[in-house]
Amino acid sequence: MMVNFLIIITSLSLITWIYLLLFRGWFWLSNQRINSNLKPLNQYPSVCAVIPARNEADVLPISLKSLLNQDYLGNFSIILVDDQSDDNTGKVAQNIAEKYQKADQLQVISGQGLASGWSGKLWAMKQGIEQAKKLDNKPDYLLLTDADIEHHNSNLKELINQAEKENLAMTSLMVKLRCDSFWERFLIPAFVYFFEKLYPFSWVNNPQKKMAAAAGGCILIRRDILEEIGGIEVVKQALIDDCSLAAAVKAKLQENPTKPTQGIWLGLSDKTLSLRPYDNLESIWNMVARTAYTQLNYSPLLLIGTILGLTLVYLVAPISLIIGLIIQNKIIVILGGITWLLMTISYFPTLKLYRCSPLWGLSLPLIGLLYGLMTIDSAWRHWRGKGGGWKGRFYVNS
Repeated sequence: MMVNFLIIITSLSLITWIYLLLFRGWFWLSNQRINSNLKPLNQYPSVCAVIPARNEADVLPISLKSLLNQDYLGNFSIILVDDQSDDNTGKVAQNIAEKYQKADQLQVISGQGLASGWSGKLWAMKQGIEQAKKLDNKPDYLLLTDADIEHHNSNLKELINQAEKENLAMTSLMVKLRCDSFWERFLIPAFVYFFEKLYPFSWVNNPQKKMAAAAGGCILIRRDILEEIGGIEVVKQALIDDCSLAAAVKAKLQENPTKPTQGIWLGLSDKTLSLRPYDNLESIWNMVARTAYTQLNYSPLLLIGTILGLTLVYLVAPISLIIGLIIQNKIIVILGGITWLLMTISYFPTLKLYRCSPLWGLSLPLIGLLYGLMTIDSAWRHWRGKGGGWKGRFYVNS
């Protein structure tokens, strides 16, 4: 009886992996990259970068410098919203701009106290966007970016080229996360891998599909489109604000498919980097637990389904393989081994992007287990009123 159950459940896991590899938008190939070889535009539109910054003085010498030194040929201004920092974030930003003789390109504004019904980061972005509308040269595009992102010097030009050539309303990059420490190598590539599995980028980039997603560290959006969907206010309480914004944009575009704007685009970058360190398990755990239960719409049923799904997809194969070896059942060993092998191979492209050894692929079952525990903890935090937050602020959604 037990042997038959193991054969059935392992076969189901194998079938699931065959589906994921062949029919889930080829997510695992990690092949959605910006086209850096597009011909230059005859005229470049105006762009304003909006940076919400709360206690970011330590990273601004790298991140802000990278924006000030963009090789962009159009009008490019930067608005940094100092969101009630206590580390002289605003002063540091101004000093950096003066050091590189770009003081006229940067405008630092002091953020107001958090308004009711808003999450902190989005409230800061709202203020920056409103300030951008007051510029003499009103921007055609807004670059919504985090204060801990180091942009390679042609990043803005490549984003604009992609957006203009393909008539995109929103163009977003999943920047390369830091992957130096043991825990980063163990868990960070998997974070990207799981995100791609949840939101296959090829589906996001297909205007005919409803799938929508974005990566909040680097979003280029047309100002008129943002205003058309109702502004950043439409996602003011969203903790997963990037994907919520992408969903709002794509839904608006699909209301009128005859519009010249084709859709949204999301891709990977190996040149634009996140400076945020995750040196220990706790920091990565908190990053995931902050929004994991939000992704499940705070549903206990979806939580149970997710845990069962993670068990089927990531744990059944190695457990079955071990049990099969112990009881010397060749069928279970073969089924478990093939499934684990497919799982491992699917992780290779992401590991290559992060320059990690392919041997890390064998750890995917353990990684899946840890991410499952993080998701459970995310739900537990929500139930205790310690849900998602940004820079020391916590928000509880019902």
